[in-house]
Amino acid sequence: MSSDNTTIRVSNLSKRYEIYDSPRDRLKQFVLPRLQRGGAPARQYFREFWALRDVSFEVKQGETVGIIGRNGSGKSTLLQIICGTLSPTGGQVETRGRIAAMLELGSGFNPEFTGRENVYMNAAVLGLTPAEIDERFDRIAAFADIGSFMDQPIKTYSSGMTVRLAFAVQSQIDPDILIVDEALSVGDAKFQAKCFDRLRQLKDNGTSILLVTHSSEQIVTHCTKAILLNQGVQLETGKPKQVVNRYLDLLFGKEKQAQPEAAAGTPETIAPSAAANSELGLSRSDDVFATRHGYNPHEYRWGDGTASILDFHLAADGVPYPTVVATGQQIRLSVTVKFHAQFYRPILGITIKTKEGVTVYGVNSETLECAPFHELGRSGSVMQADAAFVCRLAPGDYFISLGIASKEGEEAVPHDRRYDSIHLQVGPNTVMFGLVDLELNMMAKEVVA
Repeated sequence: MSSDNTTIRVSNLSKRYEIYDSPRDRLKQFVLPRLQRGGAPARQYFREFWALRDVSFEVKQGETVGIIGRNGSGKSTLLQIICGTLSPTGGQVETRGRIAAMLELGSGFNPEFTGRENVYMNAAVLGLTPAEIDERFDRIAAFADIGSFMDQPIKTYSSGMTVRLAFAVQSQIDPDILIVDEALSVGDAKFQAKCFDRLRQLKDNGTSILLVTHSSEQIVTHCTKAILLNQGVQLETGKPKQVVNRYLDLLFGKEKQAQPEAAAGTPETIAPSAAANSELGLSRSDDVFATRHGYNPHEYRWGDGTASILDFHLAADGVPYPTVVATGQQIRLSVTVKFHAQFYRPILGITIKTKEGVTVYGVNSETLECAPFHELGRSGSVMQADAAFVCRLAPGDYFISLGIASKEGEEAVPHDRRYDSIHLQVGPNTVMFGLVDLELNMMAKEVVA
């Protein structure tokens, strides 16, 4: 590994735990196999649980890699093995350089010691000399921003104060590898912004970062690569946006399923429906979504297929399917949905994201309390939904995602989700910059002394 810029190399990593139903079984497993004679295989008194199975990936210098997955998928186990606090059952891990890790809230802190004493102790464990700690202490204290609590015992701290101090120490030692496991979710918004700004500085300085979080937005915004784990198996590794889409599948309890034949088709094989809406030309029988101008052929579509989003119509100030829209224009979006089964209270969702995958706006018929939706969803019927909004987006490329779902108890069941299915390009605007035009007004006057 010394010949390239790889700082972490994980090869076929596996971790197995032995699960015993009772202390008696643990004792049997320890004693009886040693007393057994002959060539018969020894009986096992435990069940095997594989927290990780054949996980492999590399992290380059200056790369930020996000690890995402549901609870119990093996994320924390993986990080503990990389840090050396846990031994693997199989495979190997190679690391290069100093590792700083935040695996558990306040891990490495003595609750009886003051914050100041814990800073010196923790930094010494990480390899800093007393002189180096003295030099950096003011920066650590300023970053943690806990005031006079620095000289109070850690046991008097809130969870937020503890993580502020822990991150301040770990991030100020300029590590070669920084590992963060969900720690930033404890801090407030202002502290999180400061943490991610520090992460960007470390990344620019060549630090490799492993970030474990349940926030898909953080993965898309801050990571250059992402890894999806599920039940100890590495399902996908690649671009953050692509991996997050797969994670959302798992989060809703549905893997990607094929759409029904009624919803199948391509631009070449589908003709406009004869049963089209007379006003907008929306299809009420065939899936012609992909024939429309503005359709994104790289959309990510999934669901159980019991409902299908057939068609869409987008207009800006009455102009249908515009190539470019302008900030301030009235946007009207209409879609048709066919129900292949009986539904109670279907839910239509609309989300607008930047091309990097950051959500700008999201809403659905439930949050808007759209009463007519409660009466729809009859098997074999077709629904047309219309939405209107003023485009306040800054210049750039955006993607609209659509989804139709229904409720089973408290859980939403996805039937047809079309992520990033419509491309929306907002033209140049010399008035403002950023993501959203807030229509700010500014005035001034001379003040007479």
